Amino acid sequence: MKIVIAMDSFKGSVDSRAAGEAVERGLHAALPSVKTVVVPFADGGEGTVDAIIAAGGTLLQKQVTGPLGTPVTAAYGIKGDTAVIEMAAAAGLALVPKDKRDPRVTTTYGVGELIKDALDRGTRRLIVGIGGSSTNDGGTGMLAALGVRFLGADGKAVAWGAQGLGEIAVIDVSGLDRRLDGCQIFVACDVTNPLCGPKGCSAVYGPQKGATPDMVSEMDAAMAHYAAKTAAVITGADENAKGAGAAGGLGFAFAAYLGATLTPGAPLVIAETGLEEKIRDADLVITGEGRLDGQSAMGKAPVSVATLAKKYQKPVLALCGCATPDATACHAFGIDAFFPVLRAPMSVGEAMELTTASYNIAATAEQVLRLWLAAREY
Repeated sequence: MKIVIAMDSFKGSVDSRAAGEAVERGLHAALPSVKTVVVPFADGGEGTVDAIIAAGGTLLQKQVTGPLGTPVTAAYGIKGDTAVIEMAAAAGLALVPKDKRDPRVTTTYGVGELIKDALDRGTRRLIVGIGGSSTNDGGTGMLAALGVRFLGADGKAVAWGAQGLGEIAVIDVSGLDRRLDGCQIFVACDVTNPLCGPKGCSAVYGPQKGATPDMVSEMDAAMAHYAAKTAAVITGADENAKGAGAAGGLGFAFAAYLGATLTPGAPLVIAETGLEEKIRDADLVITGEGRLDGQSAMGKAPVSVATLAKKYQKPVLALCGCATPDATACHAFGIDAFFPVLRAPMSVGEAMELTTASYNIAATAEQVLRLWLAAREY
């Protein structure tokens, strides 16, 4: 019997690899002879680097400029001629203390530094996950690190962050790193927001990054100014393209300036990890994430795994930290049954503690397989 395990992370608790290994321990406790294949999985956000590099590659550490302008150590992966980068490693919201969150000042400069380091190592293909950003700078920080100059009326570089967008008088792309010309760039992007307006990055995502209503209006106007200046120098720059507003406008920068392809994250990870081939001859597929809810049915990692498995008529079970009433929507998208792993009353903090969470996942996986084996006998 072969079981493929493709778990997303239980965010803030257990990463995708550890979650899969916990499931594996539980399965072997129920049936020592079972063949298991653990494939760490992500949908383009947190865990994307680990998921792809687990299939063969090297994890690197690089000190770069963090979102507040201070140094941070960011990890990214190299797999053959491909670099796998999570923008959140250099400019993520988790890197900014709650009392310092202000998207007017946070920068994506460190993302550009990671890309430059990857180019220095000879990579010709980039996969970039852009979830979890703290920024709203339209990707200008990243572009500045790669050689684009954003100048004010005085001829000096404008301030980093959203605060500088409205000051842009000249955009000089002559210094953009020419090594990018021959690169394939794929950006894992699951949102469809345009750059500006009521559905744009400032209005929709600005508040969760620390923006007040007045800041949102200010940033949106500045972003529109930046978009207009970009359109004057970049043919085909489209502020209304799907995903332009992703990660505070980073999606716009990637598409307009670097010619990147914005694509849903889960299919990209599936292709890079070889998950489809592993599922093809499986007897059972187990997936899951920290919280299973109605939004999970809208293309998030577990449903993406389930959809792929159903292509080969495989049964799919999911484990989760918790499940909301509307999680039943996942049944229509290939998850045959799901099982919250909490085994006793406890606080959220206790449940998310690594040792406890790993034990709960393993113990639940064991009982799930015992039930599945018993059902097959009748």
